[in-house]
Amino acid sequence: MREAANNSIDIEVIPDSLVERDQWVCWREEERDGKQTKVPLRPGTGAFASTTDPETWTSFEEALDYVRNDDVAGLGFIFSDEDPIVGVDLDDCRNPETGDLDSTAADIVDRLDSYTEISPSGTGFHVLVEGTLPDGRNRRGSVELYDSARFFTVTGDHVDGTPTRVARRQDAVEGIHRDYVQDDEPEDAERNTDGDQEVQPNPSRGDVDLEDAEVVLKARNAGNGEKFEQLWNGNTAGYDSHSEADMALCCLLAFWTGGDRSQMDRLFRQSDLMRDKWDEVHYADGSTYGEKTIERATSTVTEHYDCDASTRSDPAMIQPLKAPGRGSSSGPRNIAYLTEQTRLLRDRLDELQGKLEEKEERINELEAKLR
Repeated sequence: MREAANNSIDIEVIPDSLVERDQWVCWREEERDGKQTKVPLRPGTGAFASTTDPETWTSFEEALDYVRNDDVAGLGFIFSDEDPIVGVDLDDCRNPETGDLDSTAADIVDRLDSYTEISPSGTGFHVLVEGTLPDGRNRRGSVELYDSARFFTVTGDHVDGTPTRVARRQDAVEGIHRDYVQDDEPEDAERNTDGDQEVQPNPSRGDVDLEDAEVVLKARNAGNGEKFEQLWNGNTAGYDSHSEADMALCCLLAFWTGGDRSQMDRLFRQSDLMRDKWDEVHYADGSTYGEKTIERATSTVTEHYDCDASTRSDPAMIQPLKAPGRGSSSGPRNIAYLTEQTRLLRDRLDELQGKLEEKEERINELEAKLR
């Protein structure tokens, strides 16, 4: 059992996937250029640590011992090219007295759905996930993403309701980077002058012209119709979060509607996944959660249902989603299918990793009893 360093650090909740890495330092605050700055320190000597020099890092146990016995503020974890860890830093987003957080932080924490803790100031969050940071800028405003040559303070002040492990979240990392950090801003969503929000059709949508009822009928009878039916009925089983289920349904709707955002929005509201969050503003540009979900789906799904004359004349002739190379060697590459299969494989891998971690914990318990 890990022993607490001091009253401000809960050591027990820090994920093993971080503890087992020799990428730990300590830190203290110093004033630089008139501002308080967190400075990494080399455990054992108190000299400055470098975020690019592994020789100045150490094991969790050694860093913890230094925190217990020396005048330093706490523990720090270094991000390195040698690990799969990505840190998402959310500043000035939490009221330390009430615990309330702003809509941007709420959306990011919800979508990443991984180990999250409160920063030392109490006004921010640190989220740790496994993944790869996309190319381009890594910060904008109060949102910062790092995967190397930086360090995070580690408090162990775990946020209730978030996982206690560092989860694989590559799709979510890319989505957060796209929505909050990268340069290009969406330009195809327009607003009414009275403040009401309107979802406009995607100008690059496919040549599909189906009525709402026809879309639902075809989707239900397609090769992956069982998945559509599950999502349509509000069943989120097999998804890490409600938000991932929302995204999955929107990807299917994008395929069957040709990426018509207005029709996608109208259909989603008829599904049992619909909730109040859909119309909440979650983004700095004033977009709602629903608008951004639809935008991400239409940018992901670039192949659409082939609504030719023979199929349209006979509703029973349904073209199911097919895996590339199966059933028709000349069929188009089905992005919606690939996206769904990738998600299922990733979820299965996460499940197996969780079981492995449980078994390792049990083995460690038994070994401790034997000792």
